[in-house]
Amino acid sequence: MTAATAILATGLLAAACGSGDSGSGGGDGGRPRVGLVQINQQAIFFNEMNAGAQQAAKEANVDLTIFNANDDPAKQNEAIDNFVQQQFDALVVVSIDVEGIKPALKIAKDAGLKVVTVDAIVDSPAVDTQVGVDNSAAAKQAGTFVNDWTKAQKLAAPKIGVVGALNSFIQNIRKDDFNKTVEGAGAKIVQTVDGQNKQEAAMSAAENLLTSRSDMNIVYATGEPALLGTVAAVKSQNAADRVKVFGWDLTKEAIGGIDAGFVAGVVQQDPRTEGYEAVKEAKSLVGGGQAKKKIDVPVTIVTKENVDKYRATFQ
Repeated sequence: MTAATAILATGLLAAACGSGDSGSGGGDGGRPRVGLVQINQQAIFFNEMNAGAQQAAKEANVDLTIFNANDDPAKQNEAIDNFVQQQFDALVVVSIDVEGIKPALKIAKDAGLKVVTVDAIVDSPAVDTQVGVDNSAAAKQAGTFVNDWTKAQKLAAPKIGVVGALNSFIQNIRKDDFNKTVEGAGAKIVQTVDGQNKQEAAMSAAENLLTSRSDMNIVYATGEPALLGTVAAVKSQNAADRVKVFGWDLTKEAIGGIDAGFVAGVVQQDPRTEGYEAVKEAKSLVGGGQAKKKIDVPVTIVTKENVDKYRATFQ
């Protein structure tokens, strides 16, 4: 098996994915086997995370298998069960359903696997280490950025619409803590629409928001699909002259919006570092290292002033 094997289908993992002896360091040539349970491989965010995980696997001599759940939490649970049955050494999990995944993680932990969660926080004793952004703190940071921006623009009591993903635990945190921060400074959240964490649904929801709220000054999008959909909606509705967009996760389209002037700020995570640190931690845990418990990866707010250094990634 190669150091990094990507499994793109949503079906169950084939038994042949794992090889070698079971237990610690059971991969080919004594390499520890680590299973990365991913959400999807459509979003640039998750592909960047996979790239970081693969880089760490190569450097640390880890046998890495990536499973793509295609946004299906049941498939994530099935993948974890299969990694357990194949006697993998560790799991890295980017959870869709942070509650529904707990029983599967407990089974994995009881079977002796080390468990590292990335991005989505799973509050469970089965988790050894959490890697990722403090979404609550970053959402407050985004809210403070918007407050400072509105003050600089002399925009009193701005009216803000939110394009969220109400099925996403993380994006609800980003929504709620952002809302509290801007409302505390006098802004009004006029409407929240559900983009369902899908670009087409987010575009439709954002178009409806722009049509129904002609008094709105700002749109805040809580994730990559929401921001992609919002950028597309602003263009289709010719609304670039009346709203400014703030959101999460850069794409080529978001950078285009920054260049055009209607995207004012994007919270940019570092998913490549998240994936990298998660696999490094899994290797350490399998080798008997002490769990770090929490590995924070900071965010950057990207604006027209600092966007240039990100262009190459999103060409």
